Amino acid sequence: MKIALIAHDKRKRNLLNFVTAYKDIFNDYELFATGTTGKMIQEEVGLDVHRFQSGPLGGDQQIGAKIAANDLDLVVFFRDPLTAQPHEPDVTALLRLCDVYRIPLATNEASAEIMVRGIQSGWLDWRNVKESTSLYDE
Repeated sequence: MKIALIAHDKRKRNLLNFVTAYKDIFNDYELFATGTTGKMIQEEVGLDVHRFQSGPLGGDQQIGAKIAANDLDLVVFFRDPLTAQPHEPDVTALLRLCDVYRIPLATNEASAEIMVRGIQSGWLDWRNVKESTSLYDE
């Protein structure tokens, strides 16, 4: 299972705390993250993370490309809904791609915990069956 970890600046500490709490689970999977978030996870939590560019510099789009290639299974994106983001169109595109390609998406601790516990319980095993990559296949 391949998991993307993303967090807006004001939510990075929340994501780090979350990943630390579930380190034993995340350690079993292939992790991807935008630049700064990935660096913080590597340094502070000690997990191996493939890092893309920072979100505003194209990292969100790089993760979006992996989604479009059906090469991610879960996205955990701790968003800051109260602060305007200069790269909001990229964020919106990433969220849309999760819907189009049926990638489970957690945007806060509550939904992320359900997803992580779901991984443990096999609730996301359907991702292993890759019959169709999009809701809109012809």
